[in-house]
Amino acid sequence: PAHPPGAEIQAVPVPPPPAAACSPLLLDYDGSVLPFLGGLGGGYQRTLVLLTWVPALFIGFSKFSDSFLLDQPDFWCREADGQGNWSGSLAPGHANRSGNGSIFPPPGLPTPAGGNASECDCHEWHYRIRAGLVQNVVSKWDLVCDSAWKVHIAKFSLLVGLIFGHLITGCIADWVGRRPVLLFSVIFILIFGLTVALSVNVTMFSTLRFFEGFCLAGIVLSLYALRIELCPPGHRFMITMVASFIEMSGQFLMPGLAALCRDWQVLQAVIICPFLLMLLYWVIFPESLRWLMATQQFEASKELILQFTHKNRMNTESDIKGVVPELEKEITRRPKKVCIVKVVGTRNLWKNIVVLCVNSLTGYGIHHCFAKSMMGHEAKMAITHNFYADYYTMAGIALASCLAMCPVVGFLGRRGGLLLFMILTALASLLQLGLLNCNLASFSLFMNTLTGMSDSVKDKFSTAFSIVGMFSSHAVGSLSVFFCAEITPTVIRGGGLGLVLASAGFGRLTAPIMELHNQKGYFLHHVIFACCTLICIICILLLPESKNQNLPENIPDGEHYTRQPLLPHKKGEQPLLLTNSELKDYSGLHDSAAVSDGISENTTANGMKSM
Repeated sequence: PAHPPGAEIQAVPVPPPPAAACSPLLLDYDGSVLPFLGGLGGGYQRTLVLLTWVPALFIGFSKFSDSFLLDQPDFWCREADGQGNWSGSLAPGHANRSGNGSIFPPPGLPTPAGGNASECDCHEWHYRIRAGLVQNVVSKWDLVCDSAWKVHIAKFSLLVGLIFGHLITGCIADWVGRRPVLLFSVIFILIFGLTVALSVNVTMFSTLRFFEGFCLAGIVLSLYALRIELCPPGHRFMITMVASFIEMSGQFLMPGLAALCRDWQVLQAVIICPFLLMLLYWVIFPESLRWLMATQQFEASKELILQFTHKNRMNTESDIKGVVPELEKEITRRPKKVCIVKVVGTRNLWKNIVVLCVNSLTGYGIHHCFAKSMMGHEAKMAITHNFYADYYTMAGIALASCLAMCPVVGFLGRRGGLLLFMILTALASLLQLGLLNCNLASFSLFMNTLTGMSDSVKDKFSTAFSIVGMFSSHAVGSLSVFFCAEITPTVIRGGGLGLVLASAGFGRLTAPIMELHNQKGYFLHHVIFACCTLICIICILLLPESKNQNLPENIPDGEHYTRQPLLPHKKGEQPLLLTNSELKDYSGLHDSAAVSDGISENTTANGMKSM
């Protein structure tokens, strides 16, 4: 057809050719890059791992500071008569608010048989703090009687800050890197943490504790990711457990630290000041090389590899697989960063993350139910009347749980160990609920007649089941976080860790919520989490096994972490599950063909290369 004069024919734009796939050698970090750098045999890598362990002690101090700063003390009203003599009486309704111990009247002071609201009308409160301090937040601002609810809000603030911090800093760590998140979190926790010690009222204290928790979450998450990404497959679990033991040492040392400081403001400052040492990390700690390689930031990766070889005094001629020449070819490639929301479009990966988040929520949530049963949501069920005995009992159970995790996970693997601990948690929970049900008034006489079991025997069984439940539920929560860090690809590992750690925070949040409601609904709370444990047992069977497997670097790698039977197949037996080659045609991933080119012949049942 004829065109009018002056008209121009617009050329149809030609779409740019698709970018060539990145070299599989560079994406195989555990199989190519890490062996070239010497694994953990290099002195520089061992130094970096040590630097991720040291702050765990400071983190332990911060996480368990609430037990001392906000402990509910014994309190009584002290008034002077006309002759200047002092008389005192215990205030009503304060017994065992924190669940950490029982209340004893001060020496020489009478304990009233009953109380009424008028006894809260007092001009001068006197306190006996059981947590080694002369003064804490409760005694500073008289958070008793009608103001007691503010203590629980203060406990909320740190936990809610941790939850939001994990979610937000996890996404930021995937976008800008682990190192900037770590360093900026350290700077701001110094600012907010030291300002907490200067609080003029409980509102300011609670607000600043929220931001302190937010920054603490950034430190915890970035160090966890850096630690995982530094290690070869065979050392990841033990190096993570060493960090857990160091963090628990902070829990064990906190009572002594509180006794030395005597005042809550001094204690808060002493807890925060050691983070000043982490400002040196700006100079001595590099970005995660694994994350740089996975996001295709090859120019920065090359500089960091040269730094590693220089620090380890290695010769680049030992690069048998040719990692450095491949980097030279790909150095102009544009970075490719991924957000955690991309996991929604996957087939298997999002299910694995959701299952582990629910496991983490259940483990830490039901842990509080067992703790209340052991320490007593009623005074008669308490096994001890001493703050330090209760505190170290809880810490000892957590330590025993971590010690048991090492051989169990080493023998059964991640999935088998998680399944075993979840089964123990479910059994302890159901048996505990049965005993609680027997203690109800409507069933007590019938069960005593039927079984001949006295209340004291029931309480002993309840205590035993509570200890087993706390032991196993702590392992469930800790192992769920580690498992999620392993199966989440490097490009979104920060976001995946943020989700599972935030789920753990939601589980911990149930403790102050129940205390705020004075333990109302405790039985229903326990029933709901007991049902969750049964659901989790089924869902754990759907998870892959990541023991001795290479970490997935991108989302297609994460999709190849597929489910396999708990028990190995017998020789000559036909497997019931799809193999990796059959799964590739079924999964519908557009880039599965490109990924499969980089997979070596010695793939495992998970589709990941083994060392």
